Amino acid sequence: MRYFQVNEKCNGCMACVENCPATALRATDKDGRRTLAHSMTRCARCGNCKRVCPNDAVEFQHLIEGVHWDDFQTLELVCCQVCGEPLYTVEFQRDLKASLSKEAEPFCPRHREEIASVAGAHFVAGRSGTDKGGAQ
Repeated sequence: MRYFQVNEKCNGCMACVENCPATALRATDKDGRRTLAHSMTRCARCGNCKRVCPNDAVEFQHLIEGVHWDDFQTLELVCCQVCGEPLYTVEFQRDLKASLSKEAEPFCPRHREEIASVAGAHFVAGRSGTDKGGAQ
């Protein structure tokens, strides 16, 4: 389905082409025929084409409703070891490991904080025990 559509009311007046701020519409006259074209890449989806059309020929709703998504990549996820929340992809983990020169444990922010606070409590408890032992 094309996202930019016009109905049979279009008479080629060029109002849409001349008033498109993104230059997403163009007209080509060749061999006695006018061809109107639209570029989704350039389109800002501003709706100006619909507003300026004197014949209500632009069916702008196709540009804003029923958006079609094209999958372009599917990657395996790494999830939190505690709750299973998706964190990042295996490929991202590989790149992260290479840049950090070590493996990062896969924990979500909540569980990373809990683990850090437990580890900190163990560290503080162990350190204060050593301090007491050294002072005696």
